[in-house]
Amino acid sequence: MRWMLLLCLTFSLPALADFDYQLKPRQIAEDTWLLEGSTDNFAKANGGNIVNTGFIVTDDGVVVIDTGPSKRYGEALRKAIAATTDKPVIQVLLTHHHPDHVLGNQAFSDVPIGALAGTSTLLGQQGEAMAENLYRLVGDWMRGTEVVLPTQELTPGTLNIGGHSLRLLGLRGHTGADLAILDEKTGVLFAGDLVFYERALTTPNSPGLEAWQADIDQLEALPWTLIVPGHGPVTSDHAPFVQMRDYLGWLDQLMRDGASSGSEMGEMIRSPIPERFAAISLSRYELIRSVSHLYPSYERGQMTRVDSGSRP
Repeated sequence: MRWMLLLCLTFSLPALADFDYQLKPRQIAEDTWLLEGSTDNFAKANGGNIVNTGFIVTDDGVVVIDTGPSKRYGEALRKAIAATTDKPVIQVLLTHHHPDHVLGNQAFSDVPIGALAGTSTLLGQQGEAMAENLYRLVGDWMRGTEVVLPTQELTPGTLNIGGHSLRLLGLRGHTGADLAILDEKTGVLFAGDLVFYERALTTPNSPGLEAWQADIDQLEALPWTLIVPGHGPVTSDHAPFVQMRDYLGWLDQLMRDGASSGSEMGEMIRSPIPERFAAISLSRYELIRSVSHLYPSYERGQMTRVDSGSRP
């Protein structure tokens, strides 16, 4: 029996070793590190590592921005932090409830996990279904992952930790409950999924593109020096805001025009994508999803109300 066990271990260990996110923190500002994910879609090849997470090493300890798509990612993130600094993790801040940003929470269950009240509500309502979907998409990378809800309710304002003044902004364009974090010491803006850059945005919980446009205006007006989008490369210029505003405007006008002309949803998802967006990752895939999520509301907006009790 022992030789059979050894044989099983021989074949299983290389397979287990393959499930390594190989996270390598990159310092992007004073006290500030980024772990940059792929701009691809969820896949077994990337283990769901399509997200930007980060951490700030303050005088009091480490503040973590989002925990990633799985328990395994959260554990790898914690190891990467420990390899960077000997200071303890003392706070987690979640930008929103989507699975690629929060399913690493298990690895941080010993510290406060802060989120907006709406984020906690949405994660409680949708978390299990989202986790199951990721299990289907990325397989064994998700092994052992369970939904862990935030333990601390955040409110917009200023959070002072270890010499860093973190401005917390409660916005709504992406999910209805979106946290952006501006470190006023360094000027680094962790925008979460309110900003996608060189990767098409996702809209499953968006309350509407006009609300998102308003959030973009508010974020761009902040005194930032560096922008960390939820997905895509970090930059120090306005390009992500320009691209977001252009894309949101195009998507909004496309669906307004389609609803006005009575176009069917099938026609809308086959709409040509402007050349300026052709190089953006997952443009067609996310157009299909966005039309599915949002187009019915544009169609309803074109309907004429008929009140049965109205008089001539």
